[in-house]
Amino acid sequence: MASIRKRKFGPNKEQEVWIVDYRDQHGKRHIKSFPNKKSAEAWKVSAQHEIVLGTHTPASASKTVQEVWQLWIDESDRNGLELSTVRQRRQHLEHHVSALLGRQRLSSLTTPMIHDFDSRLRDTGRSLAMRRKVLGSLKTMLSFAQGRGLVSQNVARDVRIKGDERETTGPLRAGVNFPTMSELNGLIEKSGQWRPFIVTAIFSGMRLSELRGLPWSNVDLDAGIIHVRQRANAWGEIGPPKSKAGARDIPLPPIVINALRGWREECPVSELGLVFPTSTGLIRRMSSVHRDWVRLQSETGLPAYSFNSLRHAAASLFIKYLGWSPKRLQTVMGHTSVNMTFDRYGHLFEDLEADKLDMGKIEAAVRAA
Repeated sequence: MASIRKRKFGPNKEQEVWIVDYRDQHGKRHIKSFPNKKSAEAWKVSAQHEIVLGTHTPASASKTVQEVWQLWIDESDRNGLELSTVRQRRQHLEHHVSALLGRQRLSSLTTPMIHDFDSRLRDTGRSLAMRRKVLGSLKTMLSFAQGRGLVSQNVARDVRIKGDERETTGPLRAGVNFPTMSELNGLIEKSGQWRPFIVTAIFSGMRLSELRGLPWSNVDLDAGIIHVRQRANAWGEIGPPKSKAGARDIPLPPIVINALRGWREECPVSELGLVFPTSTGLIRRMSSVHRDWVRLQSETGLPAYSFNSLRHAAASLFIKYLGWSPKRLQTVMGHTSVNMTFDRYGHLFEDLEADKLDMGKIEAAVRAA
């Protein structure tokens, strides 16, 4: 059984704390102090529940956030997780977690502490996107800890970071976030020997890593389909797509089929059988692709779009001219959920012509009154 009592301390006994005296599931006695009786009683109820379940971790035996985060990184590395993911988790620990939350013991973490952690990240200049990534890592780390009995619950699980309206840039738009139809035409006309790569990117919506790692064995020109089954990471290592949704089949229009047929005769020999290797048959570096991309935009007179803007352009084409449903678009784009598809391209599914007609009806109704 656990008991609560008040303890006074200080030279004149003018200060006081409330003590929870209890035994854990192993029968070992522990004492934990609180600034007031209310917080002591709340903790006692929670602790007793954990003791019954056998999941209670005393503060004295609890590891810190930093210690468990490092264990999580080490296990991720041993399990062969993609190098970029392990690197990101390490960067989150070093640049965002260690100084603000690293010394906190897991057993004493609370949901309000997670909200406070996010507030401190925001106040020190971290962007909304970075804060969401760090919170995602924290949630996954706590799930790892929970699964190994290092903490009884994931207090970050239900925490959500709402975006500040001032931080948003609005829906993706042609001419702002991705090339317009005329700009896409200009890219194709100016691309020269790079044309097979550019038209494949524009009309397939493939990620750069997927294009760099694409082998001829996954291209069926007779059926007009690219089977995405692997990718090349930033370090030039071939591996599976980042998620199960990344493994997908993409239909191709005639412009891509014809471009790839011609390119197959000229393509440099590659031991990996790559569709878009270097002149010596190796995996193209991301820096090399970005350098060529910048030069092509300059020659075409385009604004400085990111290469990923071609993926957005493809999605807009699929919606506007093929009338694909959100689920179909999710599948072909390789999104992990339809929510991700709606978050990025939901506004493109809107019937703009119908909206114009509806607004005209409103105007007519008002004018006729």
